[in-house]
Amino acid sequence: MTSTPGSAGPTAAPTPPPSEPSARVRRFTRAERLVHRATAILMLTCVATAACLYLPSLAELVGRRHLVVTVHIWTGVLLPVPYVLGLASRAFRADLSLLGRFTSYDRDWLRAARRRQHHHRPAGKFNAGQKLWAGWIAGAALVMLGTGLLMWFTHLAPLTWRTSATFVHDWLALGMGIVIAGHLWMALTHPESRRGMRTGEVDRAWAEDEHPHWRP
Repeated sequence: MTSTPGSAGPTAAPTPPPSEPSARVRRFTRAERLVHRATAILMLTCVATAACLYLPSLAELVGRRHLVVTVHIWTGVLLPVPYVLGLASRAFRADLSLLGRFTSYDRDWLRAARRRQHHHRPAGKFNAGQKLWAGWIAGAALVMLGTGLLMWFTHLAPLTWRTSATFVHDWLALGMGIVIAGHLWMALTHPESRRGMRTGEVDRAWAEDEHPHWRP
C-alpha cells in the first residue's frame, strides 16, 4: 500500500477475505414443496374422515355423516392431482427419477438399518428408506383410489367385486394409517429433514453427513 503526502492514510483499502461458501444448500424447489404440502393435506384429510366413518366414537362425536362421506370421497379423488401438476416441474421429475432408482449404496443403507447402525448409512439425495416409503405410498394410494371408485360407482362391477374392493380398501386404509403415523414420527424426530421440506434448504454439514452421495 502507498500513501501520498498529506494523506491521512493509505489510498487503497485492504482486500476483503474471500467469502465462505454458504452454510445451507438448496434441497427442494417451491414447486416440490407445494406438491408435498398439497398431497399431505389431502392424505391426512382422507385418513381423518375415514376414521370418522369407521370408528363409532368419532362418528358420534363428529356427526354429519353425509358431509364426512362427501369430503372423504373427493379428497381421495383429488389425491393424484398435485402429483400430476407437479410433473410440469423439471426438479420434481428429476426427484421422481431418483426415488425410482435403487443403487448399491441403497442396499448398504438397508443393511446398516437392519443392524441398527446409525452411522455409515450411505445415501444420495434420498436414502433407501425414503425410496421405499415413496414407492409404497404411491402404490397404496392407487389401490385405494381404484377400490374406492368401485365402492362409489356401484354399477361398475358385480357385487362380489365390490365386496372384495371393500375388504381391500378397509384393511389397506388401516395399514396406510399406521405407515403415515410412522412417517410423521420420523419427520418429528428429524428436524433438519423437516426444515428442508418447509424452507427448501438444509444445512450443508447435515447434507454431507446424511446424504454423502448427493451433489447439490
